[in-house]
Amino acid sequence: VQLQASGGGLVQAGGSLRLSCAASGGAFSTYGLGWFRQAPGKEREFVSAVTWRVGATYYADSVKGRFTISRDNLKNTVYLQMSSLKPEDSAVYYCAAKYNSANYYRASNYNYWGQGTLVTVSS
Repeated sequence: VQLQASGGGLVQAGGSLRLSCAASGGAFSTYGLGWFRQAPGKEREFVSAVTWRVGATYYADSVKGRFTISRDNLKNTVYLQMSSLKPEDSAVYYCAAKYNSANYYRASNYNYWGQGTLVTVSS
């Protein structure tokens, strides 16, 4: 499975961005999908995830109410709509996919990773 993230860029605080992650080479509809981010000097952290079976969603407390994850199984793509962006949201954002039943919050539970897309929020 290959994941290709896109949509990052420079945006002012309070603005919006939509990240996309296109998958190829696997049974996309059967994977759980997640977004993580990593800021310079910090560990990679969970942002959001969507399950494969019922499309349940999970969010980190820091982004709840501002970010929305969605998936389109026909397009093999997962999205992260980010609104009311803050400077502390600046990071490289990674999409990931997993085919196991382990929890969605832990990066080590994911089997495949995209290359990352940089989001910079200016104050």
